[in-house]
Amino acid sequence: NGMMYVRGHARDYDGWAQSGARGWSYAEVLPYFRRAEARAAGADAWRGGDGPLHVSAPDPSPLTRAFINAGIEAGYPLTPDSNGHQQEGFGLMERTTHKGRRWSTSMAYLRPAMARQNLTVTTGALVQEIVLERGRATGVRYGHGGQTHLVNAAREVILCGGAINSPQVLQLSGIGAPEVLEAAGITVRHALPGVGENLNDHPDIVLQYRAKRRNTLFPVTRGPRAIAAGLRWFATQTGPAASNHFEAGAFIRSRAGVEHPDLQLTFMPLAVMPGTVDVRAEHAFQVHIDLMRAQSRGHVRARSPDPTAAPAILFNYLKHPADRADFRAGVRLLREIMAQPAMQAEVAAEIYPGPDHQSDAEIDAFVRRAVETCYHPVGTCKMGAASDRTAVVDETLAVQGLAGLRVVDASIMPMIVSGNTNAPTIMIAEKAADLIRGRTPPAASTAPVWLHDNWERAQR
Repeated sequence: NGMMYVRGHARDYDGWAQSGARGWSYAEVLPYFRRAEARAAGADAWRGGDGPLHVSAPDPSPLTRAFINAGIEAGYPLTPDSNGHQQEGFGLMERTTHKGRRWSTSMAYLRPAMARQNLTVTTGALVQEIVLERGRATGVRYGHGGQTHLVNAAREVILCGGAINSPQVLQLSGIGAPEVLEAAGITVRHALPGVGENLNDHPDIVLQYRAKRRNTLFPVTRGPRAIAAGLRWFATQTGPAASNHFEAGAFIRSRAGVEHPDLQLTFMPLAVMPGTVDVRAEHAFQVHIDLMRAQSRGHVRARSPDPTAAPAILFNYLKHPADRADFRAGVRLLREIMAQPAMQAEVAAEIYPGPDHQSDAEIDAFVRRAVETCYHPVGTCKMGAASDRTAVVDETLAVQGLAGLRVVDASIMPMIVSGNTNAPTIMIAEKAADLIRGRTPPAASTAPVWLHDNWERAQR
């Protein structure tokens, strides 16, 4: 991932609880966010200080500070902590790094546990199916080293394959919508129509600008300076290679009447050629616009009983007209921000898509051409009440109608969160650990949440 630490908005989790996921309101999940986190700036009512996951804020460049200042000049608030009391506004973007290194969940959780006698880690394995006997998951069959292996579960099987692979594994095991399984040639073992449905993501576009001054990261990506940046990192874990360079951003609302931010802007002091990973060969920078709660939904469906065969994945980006309208709003709001004095001192010209894209039709055409994934798929094993036919797991993350089987990953999100999905998935795992062990959850938080006091009538 891009190492960005973004929790989403409190109202996201209240929405989960209101949709039937009891125990998952913001007040109830905030203690798990805090438990996971070791924030470099210290703990408070919203933030954790002694967890395994290191979280830190960057020391921003002048160009990054100019972007934040432009947002304030445009009338948006400054947020000192978008993961704390107030998400809405412009500010620094935190990241999961420690002493100049990526601090992944492997570093935070897995590596410290690998010496335990009750843990075996096998890499290069492919799960073939979950074994079911009389309505209970009893084990997992997997391939490794050219052989098939069976591991039996003394208590339960916990599936953590993510929003693409978890529904596929369930379907390979005969768990899912009968019509999907039958079309794939898979015997139905447990009918569950929601498996693989409700696929959601954060669609992303970028606007790019030529810089007036030579203060972007472009020179560091070329020749001797790139080599020097790499050598500096290997020697000291400092310098340009110690940053993910998503150092500033904003959470804003697309229009009046939207209760909490539905657009995320992320600033990067570098520009990449659209559709590639190649750096644009000039001093330029870009801003990402991401839809936080896109209305379009897709699916993941197994096409074969062969576990090595890729499933059918359909995101349906931009299918819902509201998503197209939100992107149009995002483009126009960002252009207004970039026209503020702080950024006009830095912007020579808009180079992508360019100033010729002004009308609704022109912006729509650009968005269709430019839209990409944020790599935030969620929702395909949706959590919900037993009365919800589309729900796959209940509020304890147990698969509906089966014993001994849980799903613990981003696929259980009933609705996507308003921000990057790494931090919320870690929270899900922290809460799942208590559910699996049967532990009493921590007391619900009483920390207040900031909402714009005039959100019903004002966009900012």
